[in-house]
Amino acid sequence: MSRAESSWERLVNAALQRDRGGGASAGGGGPGQGSLMEYVPSSLANNRDIDAILRAADELQDEDPSIARILCEHAYSLAQNLDPNSEGRGVLQFKTGLMSVVKQKLAKREVGTIDRSQDIKRLQDFYRLYREKNNVDTLKEDEKQLRESGVFTKEMERKTLRRKRVFATLKVLGNVLEQVAKEIPDELKHVIDSDAAMSEDTIAYNIIPLDAPVTTNATTSFPEVQAAVAALKYFPGLPKLPADFPIPATRNADMLDFLHYIFGFQKDSVSNQREHIVLLLANEQSRLNIPEEREPKLDDDAVRKVFLKSLDNYIKWCDYLCIQPAWSNLETISGEKRLLFLSLYFLIWGEAANIRFLPECLCYIFHHMVREMDEILRQQVARPAESCMPVESRGSDDGVSFLDHVIAPLYGVVSAEAFNNDNGRAPHSAWRNYDDFNEYFWSLHSFELGWPWRTSSSFFQKPIPRKKYDLQTGRAKHRGKTSFVEHRTFLHLYHSFHRLWIFLAMMFQALAIIAFNKNDLYSRKTLREILSLGPTFVVMKFSESVLDVIMMYGAYSTTRRLAVSRIFLRFIWFSLASVVVSFLYVKALQEDSNPNSNSVMFKFYVILIAIYGGVQFFLSILMRFPTCHNIANKCDRWPVIRFFKWMRQERHYVGRGMYEKTSDFIKYLLFWVVVLSAKFSFAYFLQIKPLVGPTRMIVKQDNIQYSWHDLVSRNNYNALTVASLWAPVVAIYLLDIHIFYTLVSAFLGFLLGARDRLGEIRSLEAIHKQFEEFPGAFMRALHVPITNRTSDPSHQAADKNKVDAAHFAPFWNQIIKCLREEDYITDFEMDLLLMPKNSGRLQLVQWPLFLLSSKILLAKEIAAESNTQEEIIERIERDDYMKYAVEEVYHTLKLVLMETLEAEGRMWVERIYEDIQASIKDRKIHHDFQLNKLSLVITRVTALLGILKENETPEHAKGAIKALQDLYDVMRLDILTFNMRGQYETWNILTQAWNEGRLFTKLKWPKDPELKALVKRLYSLFTIKDSAAHVPRNLEARRRLQFFTNSLFMDVPPPKSVDKMLSFSVFTPYYSEVVLYSMAELTKRNEDGISILFYLQKIYPDEWKNFLARIGQDENALEGDLRNERDILELRFWASYRGQTLARTVRGMMYYRKALMLQSYLERKAGRDGESTPFGNDATDSEGFELSPEARAQADLKFTYVVTCQIYGRQKEDQKPEAADIALLMQRNEALRIAYIDVVDTPKEGKSHTEYYSKLVKADISGKDKEIYSIRLPGDPKLGEGKPENQNHAIVFTRGNAVQTIDMNQDNYFEEALKMRNLLEEFDPNRGHGIRPPTILGVREHVFTGSVSSLASFMSNQETSFVTLGQRVLAKPLKIRMHYGHPDVFDRVFHITRGGISKASRVINISEDIFAGFNSTLRQGNITHHEYIQVGKGRDVGLNQIALFEGKVAGGNGEQVLSRDVYRLGQLLDFFRMMSFYFTTVGFYFCTMLTVLTVYIFLYGRLYLALSGVGATIRERAILLDDTALSAALNAQFLFQIGVFTAVPMILGFILEQGFLQAIVSFTTMQFQLCTIFFTFSLGTRTHYFGRTILHGGARYQATGRGFVVKHIKFSENYRLYSRSHFIKAMEVILLLVVYLSYGNDEAGAVSYILLTVSSWFLAVSWLFAPYLFNPAGFEWQKVVEDFKEWTNWLFYRGGIGVKGAESWEAWWEEEISHIRTLSGRIVETILSLRFFIFQYGIVYKLNLQGSDTSIAVYGWSWAAFAMLIVLFKVFTFSQKVSVNFQLVLRFVQGVSLLVALAGIVVAIVLTNLSVTDIFASILAFIPTGWGILSIACAWKPVIKRLGMWKSVRSLARLFDAGMGMLIFLPVALCSWFPFVSTFQTRMMFNQAFSRGLEISLILAGNNPNSGL
Repeated sequence: MSRAESSWERLVNAALQRDRGGGASAGGGGPGQGSLMEYVPSSLANNRDIDAILRAADELQDEDPSIARILCEHAYSLAQNLDPNSEGRGVLQFKTGLMSVVKQKLAKREVGTIDRSQDIKRLQDFYRLYREKNNVDTLKEDEKQLRESGVFTKEMERKTLRRKRVFATLKVLGNVLEQVAKEIPDELKHVIDSDAAMSEDTIAYNIIPLDAPVTTNATTSFPEVQAAVAALKYFPGLPKLPADFPIPATRNADMLDFLHYIFGFQKDSVSNQREHIVLLLANEQSRLNIPEEREPKLDDDAVRKVFLKSLDNYIKWCDYLCIQPAWSNLETISGEKRLLFLSLYFLIWGEAANIRFLPECLCYIFHHMVREMDEILRQQVARPAESCMPVESRGSDDGVSFLDHVIAPLYGVVSAEAFNNDNGRAPHSAWRNYDDFNEYFWSLHSFELGWPWRTSSSFFQKPIPRKKYDLQTGRAKHRGKTSFVEHRTFLHLYHSFHRLWIFLAMMFQALAIIAFNKNDLYSRKTLREILSLGPTFVVMKFSESVLDVIMMYGAYSTTRRLAVSRIFLRFIWFSLASVVVSFLYVKALQEDSNPNSNSVMFKFYVILIAIYGGVQFFLSILMRFPTCHNIANKCDRWPVIRFFKWMRQERHYVGRGMYEKTSDFIKYLLFWVVVLSAKFSFAYFLQIKPLVGPTRMIVKQDNIQYSWHDLVSRNNYNALTVASLWAPVVAIYLLDIHIFYTLVSAFLGFLLGARDRLGEIRSLEAIHKQFEEFPGAFMRALHVPITNRTSDPSHQAADKNKVDAAHFAPFWNQIIKCLREEDYITDFEMDLLLMPKNSGRLQLVQWPLFLLSSKILLAKEIAAESNTQEEIIERIERDDYMKYAVEEVYHTLKLVLMETLEAEGRMWVERIYEDIQASIKDRKIHHDFQLNKLSLVITRVTALLGILKENETPEHAKGAIKALQDLYDVMRLDILTFNMRGQYETWNILTQAWNEGRLFTKLKWPKDPELKALVKRLYSLFTIKDSAAHVPRNLEARRRLQFFTNSLFMDVPPPKSVDKMLSFSVFTPYYSEVVLYSMAELTKRNEDGISILFYLQKIYPDEWKNFLARIGQDENALEGDLRNERDILELRFWASYRGQTLARTVRGMMYYRKALMLQSYLERKAGRDGESTPFGNDATDSEGFELSPEARAQADLKFTYVVTCQIYGRQKEDQKPEAADIALLMQRNEALRIAYIDVVDTPKEGKSHTEYYSKLVKADISGKDKEIYSIRLPGDPKLGEGKPENQNHAIVFTRGNAVQTIDMNQDNYFEEALKMRNLLEEFDPNRGHGIRPPTILGVREHVFTGSVSSLASFMSNQETSFVTLGQRVLAKPLKIRMHYGHPDVFDRVFHITRGGISKASRVINISEDIFAGFNSTLRQGNITHHEYIQVGKGRDVGLNQIALFEGKVAGGNGEQVLSRDVYRLGQLLDFFRMMSFYFTTVGFYFCTMLTVLTVYIFLYGRLYLALSGVGATIRERAILLDDTALSAALNAQFLFQIGVFTAVPMILGFILEQGFLQAIVSFTTMQFQLCTIFFTFSLGTRTHYFGRTILHGGARYQATGRGFVVKHIKFSENYRLYSRSHFIKAMEVILLLVVYLSYGNDEAGAVSYILLTVSSWFLAVSWLFAPYLFNPAGFEWQKVVEDFKEWTNWLFYRGGIGVKGAESWEAWWEEEISHIRTLSGRIVETILSLRFFIFQYGIVYKLNLQGSDTSIAVYGWSWAAFAMLIVLFKVFTFSQKVSVNFQLVLRFVQGVSLLVALAGIVVAIVLTNLSVTDIFASILAFIPTGWGILSIACAWKPVIKRLGMWKSVRSLARLFDAGMGMLIFLPVALCSWFPFVSTFQTRMMFNQAFSRGLEISLILAGNNPNSGL
């Protein structure tokens, strides 16, 4: 953006003063330096006026302190009148600060005593003086003349700014005069009024100044805007408004004023929606190609489209409920009436606050308010509506307020329920969330609420507030949920996706039957067994209907009777079906066993199954065709059809009609046929079939000798043994479908990407080779079509290339300039990359210098070496760019010489060129010219050009003449060899002129800019000797240019011109993250002596040098050398643009505006100049495009950027640096808007009353916040999850047809912004995205944090493979892509009328973004994915950040399992889309969890075989020889699982976009960096958080921190984070492996053991040591020693009140078990913990001590031994407080106990069979038992506390944590002994950085040059 100097000075003053001192500004609460008062409290209702007065005083304090003092005193009196008792928040401090400013700062500067009686006169005199001094009368005239000149310059910008500032000050002075003076002289009053009319920018507006006459804003001059404004005017059918209703003098009353009056909407809300509606209508009108008229009129088609789009949800709602909409016939409604309805809807929506999350509730409100309005229109008397008035004042005009009387009652009950959820800890079933409230309006029962609201209805019943320790749910006065209950159970997975589980179960059964009968496949017995699938199906359907009944518990009383009756009807139906089918099957079996039966039952059973199966199959297939769907919908009027449809599928308001085009259905059907074929082939041949023989043998075995006391395995065909064999197979059978899905989708994604031409340009070499195709491709893809191309065929190709190049050049050059501004390239590289305008007299295309550099010098060599003309031409034409360089030099040199020389000089040039042409024609250039001496010509020409490119001086003129003479000599004496007699006369004249010394005396110095540019370019072509093959050198610059140029050849929708394109907003939620790094933050060192700035300088050394060059500093300068405040500001921005900061995001998103301004500017110029003169001077000249008022206005109409900074108001009040930085961003970006929630404490009836406002601000001309809108909210908007609530309050300030959601860790690029209008055309229904137009456009992301470290690159590659390859397949062919977060583009109107762009209910919607995709799909939306455009994205870069992020996502998925959206999608999607949906959302996490559980199942199966003795018996009998091979296959499968999840998609993505060789290198590098360990570790993170969330809840937003991670993480911090998620589970796996090694591997041998367990060992080691492997300086001895001290301090520090988990083990341990809160949770934990007791039960029977005794007594004695150990432990951990009095006695007892215990063990070893091995075995047995007891005790914490045993439990837990910590710590400490381990680790972690020549080792050593700071 252009910046006026004065604004810049203020910007620097406001935001940087604190940074010179390295901290925040001094003077925490008082006025800021250089300003009279920093902040006016928002509780002063009139603070806009006070703010303006103080700003004027600030301006005038140096000019006239008396006037500043008068203004401040007046501001004080206004504040005093507003809040006389200073009860509002911050008012007292404000008043005190203001008075101290008046007394100390201003009064002291007035000479003599202050006579306040003269203040009014002073003010009047100063007003006149100020006008004269600033030449007010001429100011506007000057600016008008400048503007009419059409030249947009900084000078004009400065004058405009100065005029605005002068008139703003005059307006304040005039207002104050009118308020303090009783009367003002008429002449002065007239002047004040006329000045006030000119002070345009003092009236706040957003985009279109509808309430102010503004000349500098060109938006109001556009015909579509004028038409939209005119269409909203007051029409004759509206009753007249009262005379006292306030309407600004600058406009006439319109229909929104009428609605404002009758319904009591807020003034600012009405203004906001007025602009919103005008923009929607104007943008729709602009797309209709309507010719311009003198008085623009809004087209009916535009009104109709906006009306239908905006009220589509309302129309569908009425249709669903079978009620008449607010109009009787849609076609007969007039345009004015449509606009009135539209305005009313948006006014309701704009003020609905949290109720916007209830879209059907808004339909209900709209429905009744339209009827109310119709009644008022019918009566033709404007009066307030009764629904918006308090009961007591109905009939009068008092207290009319839509917010207070329509929204507030709803908000009251929603907030009461929200506050009753105990901050998300209460069960979801105990309170109503947003969905429950909204779904109430899906039935006609909602009409019982009446209108106005009947607040006595049970709907408005508020729950009893939950007491802290109350376990009751308050059901006595608790209204149930609506239509769904989110019970916390894993059963939701079966309930939501029962079709998948039934299908898998039946297929497993069928495959098993086939495997067991493979020798007898076609027998009657096999058929009979196959038919057992019938009972399986109905029983599983019955279990689903049982779950339906159970899961609805808690919603029966409030759900529609029809829905409840359906549940019970299905329950009865499937109960009967399962009984009947099972009975028939049993009867058929009995018949079959009877040889004399005639099989009637069997036949009947087969017919029944065939009919049912056939009908189901037929319906499933038939419903896939849209035509059949439509026919079925038309048959709804037949009760029988409706009944069967209703029984088959639930009918909700959402989820109807989710079918796809037949061709799309066939595509994803084929995809799943391939996946399922592979899956079932694998399952049959490699899993089920090999187990048939061993199973048969095991079942036949009897009298197996058990080595323990067997309780369950007698006489049941060895069921446990069979189970231990089959359980891992079943587990893998359930999860491997995801592996096959991943494989097939990866290969399909690869093929689709190749088809879309991704990765075709993947190197600089490719850019060089194909550059000449770029202009044509650019014109086809990104430029609006050019109509008037030249028609002469001979010139067509050349002219087209020239025209294309001329149009391409300004865009290419702007991209290059942006790369330079971002410091990715040097100035020299920029000069090489810039493309000439191609709009001059030269008839050939001029290419950028980086393509042509050194080509002339190479061509010279070729000319010298070649023997014939043909050889020269052939060799030069091999290289296209050499040919272009030669041609360009040839023609340009002639042009330059002809323009520079006169008379004979020009004749000489013509003669030489004619001779060259003739020689070329006669093919004898070798004979006529000495080409081997060309270098002499080049040196002379270079010398001449070197002089001509400078400015003209007498010395330069002499030098030029001398150079020309030298050139003449060389040409005459050395080059020309042909006979001159042919042109004797010409040469005679030239020789005569030469002899007389006048040949080159007259020179016309090149002054024309075009000619000057040609001279400089020629000079460069001759002088650049080095090849530019490596330009640009920066990898990021290369990547961006490669992607941009590649995208030009992809399938991109043709763009519309900017004035006809769809409009859009960008929307970024922000809380309190880093906005802009301060110098203090940049230079602050961490414990290793590293500052952020130092780190960035080392990571980006080339960009640091480019930055220093840009600000004019030496490349070796340090930050301490920067003294200039502007340079320091630039440094802060440079650093912030390399982090994940808001500044980076804002810069990136504002490129959209810059791109639109450039596109609009050039299109307007082309439109004005016409296409007939493509070589005219300025059709493609982009100079000054950023200053063009029309271009800026056009961009503002099409693009809005709103950042919703939730707590900006509080940050301003607290004078936080973030507030100053946000203000700074607003000043640098004039189109940036900040929305925030302002909390205002105002006194009401003696009490402090808190009000919440949603505000929108921009920067004003003084660089301060200017409030545009302030909309009061019904209460605290944060009722649910923070981010969606933050988005919801501000979404009313967005504009346009689309909204792009951008997180504050994202970035954008100018070249990508150019493609936005193409992307928006994807919303066109004719683009072929299926039967429905897209509602969300998915956009590709580039993860820009991948180069920081190996972990960052793993995360980046994993993310990239999902956001490209994965989502490509999900969108097409699977048609199931969801919204996975940012940066997708939403159809804005579709979503804001359907609940918004995210869901906000507490905890259940913790992953708020994905629910927008669910909602869109359920409401018949369509989500696509596009890869020709990309947005930057930051990711977490440290292991702990990554783990927290993955934990948050996994927890969010756990909550999704419970949600109604997932349930409905699982139920209502067709089978194949349902599978796609499952395996890409919650199924992915379930399969991940199942992967880990498979390891446990396998190892516990082995444990059973080892400890029970069955394994040994079986081995002896040699039946399970195949089992080893099978188990090895299972384990290989596990490794394959981890690898496939990440490796295959990643490798294919690499191959596609980097090429095969580079892909292999990248993947191999990742393996060396131990990526498999990282991915295995991530598996554990996802499993832990997903499982724990479903069992216990506790998912929460994790602030991961987005900083740079190079600091060492302490051992204790890693232990806290991973102890429960990874370490304990890894220890359990190791324990299982050790026990299996000890007891289950007698004769199988080491190779077998390794094969079976290698993957399990790998998993356990990865989980234990990954946090230390990936910890910077994790193996440095000094750090390890410090870590150990810190860990022991943490472990033994006793917690207390207020002590955090990071400080004390006790506090952390309490936090870790706090998630177990419910009875069901305690029971589940207890059941899971029982597995730990198996170890002791099995091992005690293996001890030498007990011999062959297998009685239960042995186990009993083991418990006695365990009890003795516990007693011993208690003796040694006896409470210190109790033991103070008898310390000596205690120590004596402890000593004796220890001696007795040791003596007892020794005696036992000597006298009994107890061996040393037995002692170690006992330890192995007792450790898991102790942990099991501990886990159960933690689960039942309240009970244990009551028993008084909690301290003992805590001591035991501390012992376990100490032991586990030591086991992990010792290997780390051991590795730290060897220095090479640390070196290897640093190399491994930071390999990318090393490969780019970085100095991470220097960083980690803390060798920091910042010491001077």
